[in-house]
Amino acid sequence: MIGTPQAERAERAEAERRPVVGLPVSAETGRFLVLATVFVCAACGLVYELELIALADYLAGDTVTHTSIILSLMVFAMGVGSLCAKRLRVRASANFGLIEALLALVGGCSAISLYACYLLCGDAIPMLVGFSLAMGVLIGAEMPLLMTLIQRIRAQDASRAVADLSAADYVGALLGGLAFPFLLLPLFGQVNAALVTGVVNALAGGLLVLWLFRGDLSRRARRRLLAANLAVIAALLACATAVTPLERAAATRLAESPPGPPAPAAPPHPADEQ
Repeated sequence: MIGTPQAERAERAEAERRPVVGLPVSAETGRFLVLATVFVCAACGLVYELELIALADYLAGDTVTHTSIILSLMVFAMGVGSLCAKRLRVRASANFGLIEALLALVGGCSAISLYACYLLCGDAIPMLVGFSLAMGVLIGAEMPLLMTLIQRIRAQDASRAVADLSAADYVGALLGGLAFPFLLLPLFGQVNAALVTGVVNALAGGLLVLWLFRGDLSRRARRRLLAANLAVIAALLACATAVTPLERAAATRLAESPPGPPAPAAPPHPADEQ
């Protein structure tokens, strides 16, 4: 017997309210939590990107060139990360938790590392390129794994799943783009803003995997992932103690030798020639 559309919708709604095997919540709640994590991680990813652009301008000058380099490298690396993530989908939940911990560490420490590189080497461009590539690969690996996780909760048409994930990703990016200049910079400054973002990133990824998808992990894997996230958060908090001395040293050095090429000499004024 073929069911009516109303009966099918009622059955689907009932299935969404039932807890999924291995998950502590219903399918509907689980999907909401995954999309909320996408939202937060997208906001953090854009904050990292804006941090690199702002620091490139501050430490190296030539905003247009360095912005183009950062954006191009990150987009390229995101494509590489998406391809690499195909091999990680077998253990999607554990690998997603690990990637978020790494991204929180790399992105959170990016600003303080660029300051340190500038003070030690006098040039932050090589490290800027390295961070752009590393963060791009990690950000690019997120979406394929999240696609696997959301389909793990409830199988659905791929186009609908991509639409949901993309919407959460884009809206989260909007939040991150607005929060960086209007909230994070005024409250924390450039370096501390990256550290705070890293902590939020680690908490979001860690909580999703260690609570919602804890059934996918062995006890040993849960302990390792918890230890990794706690170590990342501890490292970010420890870096906060070195922020003020680094910022002062960098400001002093920049005052002595501003970034960018020297300004061309002004042409002689006709009155001076006479």
